[in-house]
Amino acid sequence: MVGGWYAIPAHRDEEPDAQRHERGRRREWLPFRVRVAAGEADLQRVAALRWAAYARHLPAPLVQPLAQAEALDREPGVAVLMAESKVDGELLGTLRLQTNRPRPLLLEQSYTLPPEMAQSPCAEVTRLAVASHPESRLVKTVLLKAAYRWCEAYGIRYVLVTARPPLDRQYARLLFRDVDPARGYVPLAHVFGLPHRVMVCDLARARQDGAGHPLYDFWFRTDHPDLEVGPEEGRPSTQSTRSNSSSGGWVLR
Repeated sequence: MVGGWYAIPAHRDEEPDAQRHERGRRREWLPFRVRVAAGEADLQRVAALRWAAYARHLPAPLVQPLAQAEALDREPGVAVLMAESKVDGELLGTLRLQTNRPRPLLLEQSYTLPPEMAQSPCAEVTRLAVASHPESRLVKTVLLKAAYRWCEAYGIRYVLVTARPPLDRQYARLLFRDVDPARGYVPLAHVFGLPHRVMVCDLARARQDGAGHPLYDFWFRTDHPDLEVGPEEGRPSTQSTRSNSSSGGWVLR
């Protein structure tokens, strides 16, 4: 499905419909779990995977700084997600979510967002990296669903990504659209000065826009208990509270 980017999870719970909390929903267990990084040991594991993944596609000297955890990983309003194998604890993938509170998004160093977007609760997905592993396609898809879940839990309205080919086409399949199609690829300071598309997903319209999409049931009608990114597990380390989102309000506790 979706050009071979999606793989079927390893196990589906065949619990009777009557025992599910919503008719038509299903529960699937994954061969790995996704959680929020906690502490320096986790961040150093994340950094090692980032460096290895980026060095597969870019010159090693350019990405050498990624071999160490970045200051932003520890800042308020930021969550680093980790996908770990249930079998041996291997780190299979990671991404970082930065909200625009208490500071602007990294991409705003190089790109001016439309006022309505900049003044709304936003999150930017950065440092997406997956290991060279047979499950890498599934890991990437699940990490992005976990990011969606995290953003939904914290009242984020707009999720932004920056991407080069071929990843930009994968985001487009997930209904991300160019913030300004006329601008095309824009050099961005926080991603090595390389040209990237700046793309956005409006969470307030995600369910409506996704109707009929091949991943709709996977995204919206399938429970994955292995995504440990809800309010209790994924709480950003900030005390800011803002309420101006049509998709649930800005709540960072």
